[in-house]
Amino acid sequence: MANTPLAVLDLVPISSGSSAPEALRNSIDLARQTERLGYRRYWFAEHHLNPGVAGTSPAVVLALTAAATSTIRLGAGAVQLGHRTALSTVEEFGLLDALHPGRFDLGLGRSGGGPAARTREPALIGGGSTVEGYTPNGLRIPARFDFTRLLSSPRLALHQKLLRQPNAEPQNYAEQIDDILALIAGTYATADGVEAHVVPGEGADLQIWILGSSGGVSAEVAGRNGLRFAANYHVSPATVIEAAAGYRAAFVPSAVLERPYVSVSADVVVAEDEGTALELATGYGLWVRSIRTGEGAIRFPTPDEARAHVWTEADRELVADRVETQFTGTPRQVADQLETLRDATGADELVLTTITHDHADRVASYRLLAEEWSRRA
Repeated sequence: MANTPLAVLDLVPISSGSSAPEALRNSIDLARQTERLGYRRYWFAEHHLNPGVAGTSPAVVLALTAAATSTIRLGAGAVQLGHRTALSTVEEFGLLDALHPGRFDLGLGRSGGGPAARTREPALIGGGSTVEGYTPNGLRIPARFDFTRLLSSPRLALHQKLLRQPNAEPQNYAEQIDDILALIAGTYATADGVEAHVVPGEGADLQIWILGSSGGVSAEVAGRNGLRFAANYHVSPATVIEAAAGYRAAFVPSAVLERPYVSVSADVVVAEDEGTALELATGYGLWVRSIRTGEGAIRFPTPDEARAHVWTEADRELVADRVETQFTGTPRQVADQLETLRDATGADELVLTTITHDHADRVASYRLLAEEWSRRA
């Protein structure tokens, strides 16, 4: 597994003192740079009503990025289906594929809450179980974060109000995935035989991914359909083992995949020395706090701006799981941690998200890690 591919997840972060247009230009530049460095794919996340995140429409940003790159795979990580229809999703990515055939990943995610994930003890790769918050090979698995506060936030209710048509209810997630797959395959038909054919979209050469943070609905849907699955260590580190195990347990071979295929995400910051990396990551905790409180992601602060925040014990508890699972250090240190993550989860691919205040530092982080990773291949 020494040649495990690396990929990028970009939220299009806006730094303090900067703007959304500059953030978009920086992201397109980073896609060019990571293409040159050998990263396998470049994904854009979807977020709304966040002052510090400009990635509101993955399909639009993907179109811009595809025109500026040539070989790196591009994708959504993920399209949030809670406020979309299967048809609109297939039409958007069908248009992208028509102009840049065979380059896109359609990552699909749930949004706006849903059934609680199961909480069974997951099976670890190679056996064993977590002991005092660590897997046998040393991966940190913190206590579960309670998302109740975030899911009950007035801002989330506002998101749903503004993103959905009045009185609209999201389609059942599993049914929606079935509809998307049928529309792409050209097999969609109503119970009384009325067919729907999407042009462009039908027959599009897309890789379909399901993104999930637990071993619940998303993992089961991905496995049952024989699709690729992306588990989110950077969102919910406590449940990454459960997510990967749940997907594998549900997996049924398909025309797409004969065996399960899992990518796992991680937050990383890499610099020439550990002290510099820690300095560059200073704003991360404050940025996570803004998300976890339901206020919305702030513009990523400078280290001095972050140090000026007066932390309460409640603040620290709010972000502890994310801060302690961010991989920060030299190229060797971070690569070692990524190997630990890969081995603990059995990941086939690693997806990295890096946010620093200055764009040059973010580019350097990806460059330094790619150089170290290639030496281990």
